[in-house]
Amino acid sequence: MFKKLSIFAAALALTLTPAIADEGMWLLPLLKKMNIGTMQEMGLELSADDIYNINNTSLKDAIVQFGGGCTGELISDKGLLVTNHHCGYSNIQKLSSVEHDYLNNGYWAMNLNEELPCEGLTVTFVESMTDVTKTIEKARKNAEKKGMNADSTVQAAIDGLVAKAVEANPHCDAEVQSFYNNNAYYLIVTKTFKDIRFVGAPPSSIGKFGADTDNWMWPRHTGDFSVFRVYADKDNNPAEYSEDNVPYTPKRHLAISLKGVQEGDYTMIIGFPGTTNRYMAASELEMTRDINNAISIYVRGERQNIIMEDMLADPKVKIQYASKYASSSNGWKKWIGMNESFDKLGIIERKKAEEAEFTDWVNAKENRKAAYGKALEKINTAVAQMSDANYVYRYFMETINQIELLQIASMAIFDAPQERIEAFYKDYSMPTDKKVAERMIEIYKEKVSPEYYLPVFNEYSTEELVDKMYSESCFTSMEKLAAARSNGDTLANDIAAKIISEIQPAILPVVEQISNAYPQYYEGKKEYTAGLLEMKKGEPIYPDANLTMRLTYGSVKPYSPRDAVFYNYYTTLDGVMEKEDPDNWEFVVPAKLKELYEAKDFGRYGMTVDGETKMPVAFISNNDITGGNSGSPIMNSRGELIGLAFDGNWEAMSGDIIFEPELQRCINVDIRYVLFIIDKFGGAGYLLDEMTIVE
Repeated sequence: MFKKLSIFAAALALTLTPAIADEGMWLLPLLKKMNIGTMQEMGLELSADDIYNINNTSLKDAIVQFGGGCTGELISDKGLLVTNHHCGYSNIQKLSSVEHDYLNNGYWAMNLNEELPCEGLTVTFVESMTDVTKTIEKARKNAEKKGMNADSTVQAAIDGLVAKAVEANPHCDAEVQSFYNNNAYYLIVTKTFKDIRFVGAPPSSIGKFGADTDNWMWPRHTGDFSVFRVYADKDNNPAEYSEDNVPYTPKRHLAISLKGVQEGDYTMIIGFPGTTNRYMAASELEMTRDINNAISIYVRGERQNIIMEDMLADPKVKIQYASKYASSSNGWKKWIGMNESFDKLGIIERKKAEEAEFTDWVNAKENRKAAYGKALEKINTAVAQMSDANYVYRYFMETINQIELLQIASMAIFDAPQERIEAFYKDYSMPTDKKVAERMIEIYKEKVSPEYYLPVFNEYSTEELVDKMYSESCFTSMEKLAAARSNGDTLANDIAAKIISEIQPAILPVVEQISNAYPQYYEGKKEYTAGLLEMKKGEPIYPDANLTMRLTYGSVKPYSPRDAVFYNYYTTLDGVMEKEDPDNWEFVVPAKLKELYEAKDFGRYGMTVDGETKMPVAFISNNDITGGNSGSPIMNSRGELIGLAFDGNWEAMSGDIIFEPELQRCINVDIRYVLFIIDKFGGAGYLLDEMTIVE
């Protein structure tokens, strides 16, 4: 739903200048107006046009959105792409089997013919970003003046912009994205490639070293990278997978620096950060902490314990659930850290103080009161209206909605493509799902009022219901489903299908209660953000992350998280060996890696520390990133690749809400470690011949 735009707020966004160089996820088209001076003062040796230019090649042309939720970068003129191991994880898992366990053993294609197609994987390049706020606002004002429906008129204007952009840009897509909570709009033209092939990755004992224990932690010793290749048709255009396709020739690829990093070095990251909420009100934060985070932490912890037990007991289940578990546990641990940071750093109290300052500023002038005086009241009222319903909905989404038997039943009933159904069963363990289902139903019944129970919950005990589901349903295996279909059975009569039919009547009132609060909520958010833009004129103001391309700049920097504790800015292979625990799957070290370490066979990738040769693994910087930046290139002052961003640090897990300049750090795998693993460990040094490497 589109809201009335504020002209001054959108214009204001173009004139703000940054005060804190380390904070901000900046729009690339605005660098020349807003940031380039400060960036160059910090050490950048490039111009704004070197970074973003729609008329000539620039750094942005080497960077892609990888798979819809990560970032990747081109590192050769033959379409070679590098991203994080955890970004490629689900695709590596899909390609794996007990016989070919690429997760556990790693994989390296030794020529183009050995590169493995990744069905469904895409990468997307940004062609251009254009401010269209004035066009959209003009359409809205004209509609209001004529008494027409403003929202439909605005949508028509957007459709026209998109259609014109697609016509002018063959093989491209286009969309209009809102920024600053609907106070500004950009037309974004993109080009998506659909033939992506897996080139290689280290074993999980390197790419996922430390697993859940080290996740979100520094010091870190994870070789978090994987390598893919983009393919195109003979004319270098996007195409579906074909044996006739050839490696894509990009407009630009990144040069790689082996010079390493020193404390204070300039760094910048370009990527696709997913979601930040730095304009959240205190009431929203309380709901996030006490409902969303708290429920997800509890339920996911219970579900993950069940899944992990089965994964450790059966190699097949370990492969089947590796990606599912990793995806679940990543958010679970993040939310634990976020709630801790809320308390330790007084996040909600600081937001309340900011709101008090905002209220005083608004009340100082009548025109401000008219424009923004009801903003926080609208937000707070809407949050109060949706909180109870959100509690129920969150429990439903984390429990009943996670029962895989119900997921596949829904897919089959609503005629999902056969290949999607086959892919589901490939990664499905009925005994595991049955254990999960019993615990999920138990939790839902314990935590949610009976008025929101499915009727079937009152007919059977949890144990009886689960036994009935998994003994009678035809959806427990591909074979049973095929047999039911061949016998002409009505799938709607299946016990799983009956349960699905009961979900909507039970949950619909909850969804409606939340939906009814949205119009007032979004209206308040827009007004509050517009007010903050005006109140903080001259301060660093950037829009929240929304999976659009952004740049963040900062420097290599250590930190001290608490009294008497100091964390250096880099780690080495020494730390991998110190953490080794052969009895703990998270900290197993491959024998070959130990051999290379003991022989100090680091090739040209090592560095000298106090006269001794060390192998760098990771380093930290104060760049401002969030989820979606995983796999983003971290570059030096010349735009050369020095590492891949892959994590944030535990002490600043509230960073999506408030940036903590003294604590917040971006964790990056050193590009020298990446090349060392490809070359010395993986034996795929031929790939380096494609790269532009600066010694």
